Order: sequence, then C-alpha cells, then structure tokens
Amino acid sequence: MTIQPGPGDSRLDPHLSVIVSERRRLLNLAYRLLGSLSEAEDVVQETYARWYAMSRPQQQAVESVGAWLTTVASRICLSLLGSARARRERYVGEWVPEPVPEPAEWITGRPGDTTGDPADRITLDESVNMAFLVVLESMTPAERVAFILHDVFRYPFAEVADIVGRTPAACRQLASSARRRIRAAQAPTPPTAQQARIVRDFKQAWEAKDVNALIGLLDPDATATGDGGGVVTASLAPIEGAGRIARFLTGRAGAGGLTVRECTVNGRPGLVAQSDGVTVSVYAFDVVGDRIKRIWAVLNPDKLRPWT
Repeated sequence: MTIQPGPGDSRLDPHLSVIVSERRRLLNLAYRLLGSLSEAEDVVQETYARWYAMSRPQQQAVESVGAWLTTVASRICLSLLGSARARRERYVGEWVPEPVPEPAEWITGRPGDTTGDPADRITLDESVNMAFLVVLESMTPAERVAFILHDVFRYPFAEVADIVGRTPAACRQLASSARRRIRAAQAPTPPTAQQARIVRDFKQAWEAKDVNALIGLLDPDATATGDGGGVVTASLAPIEGAGRIARFLTGRAGAGGLTVRECTVNGRPGLVAQSDGVTVSVYAFDVVGDRIKRIWAVLNPDKLRPWT
C-alpha cells in the first residue's frame, strides 16, 4: 500500500502525516524482527491496511497513532515468527537473512528516548549487521521481539509486555536471555577501515585465484554459508575450514564473467558480484581480529531485489 498525500488529505485524515512519518521506523523494526526486507514491507502494508479498516471514530479514539502502529506491526511480526521455523525447515539449503545495502535508512529508531541502562543497549547500526541477525534467528519469537523492542528500539517493558502478551517481568527475562545469546556470540569487532582492508585483500586474492592468500585471510575454523533458496545453485550445507573455503571459491572465481565490487552490506564492508550489471550474489563478512571468521553469500534472487 502506498500512501500519497494530496490536496485536502490532511483534512480528510488528520493522522496521515503521522502515518507517513512512521513508515521508515516500522520498516526498520519489522526488518530486524524478521530478517527479510520483503516480509517487512508486507508487514507495514498490512499494518496500514488494518488502520484504514477501522472507522473514523475508532481511529479518533487512538491516543497515540505511532504506538498503535508499532503494536500492530510487532504483533504481526510475532505471528510470522511463530511460523518461520516451519518455513525454514522447508527451505532448500541454508537460510540467510536478506542483505540490505547502504545503512542510512536502517538506522532510524525511536528518537528522544534514552531510558534504561545504556549498557543494555544495542545501537541501531549494530543491530542490522549480518552476524547480529543470524544470532537473532536462534531466539524464540518472544525473545526476539522483547529484545528488539527494548534493547534496540528502547521501548519500556510495560509497553513490550502489552505487545508480547506477557508480564513486564517476563519480558525483562526474555530480553535478558536474548542479551546473553548476543554476548556469547559476539567477538570484538575491528575498526571499519581494518575490516574494509581485509575484505579488499580477500577480493583481490579471490580474483587472482590465490588459494594461499585466501587461506591467510581466513580464520582456520572459518565458515562460509551460501543461500540459493533452491532457485540458484549454492552449497546446501556450510563449508567449514579455511582451506576448503579457499578452494571452493577459487574454483568459481571469474565464472560467467562475474565482476566483484566492494560495497556496504548491512552496515559493514562486503562484496557484490554482478553479471552484465545484474547483481547475482552479495557477500557479508564477520571479521574477528585480522581474519575473516564467517562469510554469508546470498545468491537467492528473491533476496537481492534491493540490490537491483
């Protein structure tokens, strides 16, 4: 659903400006909850559809339009997360969150709210990187929603409880459990410039089919995960070990006249492979120290729509 204000719209719908201004934040929230931009857009459209399905008196009875939209969108996401695991089981090969390009529009949250312990907060730019989204996939739906709403978007637990359908104390425990998962999985991240240099060296070694150079850039226990979704060819299981990854990649270097360029993937240095100007794969990296620990390669064209 696309909302286009026109002459007289603000008179016919006094909430229109609020609804339009909330779209980006709702999209940010839904993407982090679902790991899919296309599903996030569907959630926002459904949220707006439910708003306009109400009568004018019902709309006027809503004290805060923004809070109402957030509640509805979060509950739709919670419902979708409940069935997501069943969908993942039917998915062909490994499922990787949908990558997004430049991070500017993904770092919009709830302004002016600094309540709670800053030590418990995950910044919005951190919450969109691929390693973070992958950890979120291991959480229960309730954990994920409570954690994202409170720790990332800074909603108080009283409001989170109303959305999740639990008590504030229970939501606090859910967020705490999710926080432990994040901390256990996270490793110190080097500065962006260092990450970019390592990814650039990786690109050059890959293009040169230099197996030894690739091995030197990869952690000995590195893992590479490909997501083709059964639409295009990709390894059905993660490839483990620097040597295996290096040999796998060099065996496919330059295939089909691919060109690889550096770019920002989910807020971190990454790579995009194109054929005749069309993006065919996007690579996200998790750099730990001076080595690449994990690689996520998304080849499923359904997930590459934002890159076209």
